[in-house]
Amino acid sequence: MAESKMPIAVFDSGLGGISVLKELVRLLPNENFIYYGDTANAPYGIKSADEVRVLTFSVYERLKSRGVKAFVIACNTATSVAVAALREKYPDDIIIGVEPALKPAVLCAPHPTVAVLATPLTLREEKFASLMGRFSDKAKIIPFACAGLVEFVERGEITGEGLQEFLDGLLAPLKREQLDAVVLGCTHYPLVKDAILESLGGGALIFDGSEGTARETKRRLEAARLLSDGTEGSVIFLDSSYPDVENPEASALLRFGGEYLCS
Repeated sequence: MAESKMPIAVFDSGLGGISVLKELVRLLPNENFIYYGDTANAPYGIKSADEVRVLTFSVYERLKSRGVKAFVIACNTATSVAVAALREKYPDDIIIGVEPALKPAVLCAPHPTVAVLATPLTLREEKFASLMGRFSDKAKIIPFACAGLVEFVERGEITGEGLQEFLDGLLAPLKREQLDAVVLGCTHYPLVKDAILESLGGGALIFDGSEGTARETKRRLEAARLLSDGTEGSVIFLDSSYPDVENPEASALLRFGGEYLCS
């Protein structure tokens, strides 16, 4: 297979990376993708950094053996703890991570109040502390751990009373803040962004890093002269919970997300 025809691997701890895959497919419709969700080990955000690093390396090496031209870590937690080590071990590979879209959120208003919703592990890592430090003088930044939210998405519960009641309780402390922006610092969260906005009462701008990740992937492939010259790409869904078949939930979520997330 010509190198430009090789697929792009997209990896998440579960189904959340579909929000990134959606942007990749929209920006790079001629590319072939392999989406891998490690749902058997989800969620990553409540594990130790060492556990997540081992899991991420395992998935990376499994997908690398299939022959891929780029690897997108569509998981904020895995990016936080493993992307630097992966790049060190595989310096010639194209490895793209995600990070909370804090910069555009901070620039949305003069000294705004910005909440960053993320997993507990993402917020504990030095990578996020460094990112927050770059903008702490330009905004009031509120890191806010959302333990339990990933599990709703993994169950396919992205609308409904149960989700809304959970978010109303979880996000109650943020309702006392005059939020200008909310950063969705986990790729699962864009799949429930309407429910998040409803819980917070609306008014705040929502930011996530999916579009920026897709643009960076395209830029890296262009620079390496690896963009596909095909006419129509494809997506294969693999999942640690479905070792022998494609994950039907991921396929359905991508189709649903194509409409739900474009608002």
